[in-house]
Amino acid sequence: MPELPEVETTCRGIRPHVEGRQLSGLRVRNPRLRLPVPPELADRIVGRVLQGVSRRAKYLLLDFGPGTVIVHLGMSGSLRLVGADEVPGAHDHVDFVFGAQALRLRDPRRFGMVVWQEGAPERHPLLAHLGPEPLSEVFDAAWLFRVTRGLRAPIKHVLMDNRKLVGVGNIYASESLFRARIHPLEPAGALGLRRCARLVQTVRETLADAIAAGGSTLRDFVGGDGRPGYFQQQYFVYGRAGEACRQCGSTVLGIVSGQRATCFCPRCQRRR
Repeated sequence: MPELPEVETTCRGIRPHVEGRQLSGLRVRNPRLRLPVPPELADRIVGRVLQGVSRRAKYLLLDFGPGTVIVHLGMSGSLRLVGADEVPGAHDHVDFVFGAQALRLRDPRRFGMVVWQEGAPERHPLLAHLGPEPLSEVFDAAWLFRVTRGLRAPIKHVLMDNRKLVGVGNIYASESLFRARIHPLEPAGALGLRRCARLVQTVRETLADAIAAGGSTLRDFVGGDGRPGYFQQQYFVYGRAGEACRQCGSTVLGIVSGQRATCFCPRCQRRR
């Protein structure tokens, strides 16, 4: 699933090409996504100027003034800039047309979403209960220390809980914990202020490095310009179970925790 770096990469890639432009058409070839594309969407947005492109968690927000189109890329989707006349493929479901160009949503598994929110986007049920952004000023050592007090859940689960913190999925939680030298199953409430500070720093650094690399392409993710991401070449632990740790040479271990694959180095990430 595209995570925060992939969605941010898409956001930054498409913004300069469509922001401030008038939407001339909307083509919905298949409305049957995870949530159906609203049948009245074209009436609401065609002819309006796209005032802003932003991101909240793993959602792309297309601001059309009176309301916002909220786009989720699902498990394997992408939103990229194409020529408006480019022949669509079998999995190209929605085009936002801006003259000679279009933003095309490709979603092979149809787990994505294109929904409409009248007024403030944060009022939509998909966004209303989300936690803070990991690249915002809210996310600091004092905040992480405070919200983890008394929690017995593994710290990796807490990082991936969108009600606590948004956008840090399996890949980037695993990589951030490795950089912080924290075992993924360490009870969140056991982290002191010093380790919380180290983890906040590594989450920020990992996400920044991933964004700079265009995110990760594990299957078929591409950014707004159609290019794949390259951060997977920098992984320390994710997807490397059975391989040698790049820091100490120990064998990277793989377990299942919370129904998610979890990889870690038993020497670099000793559990206390």
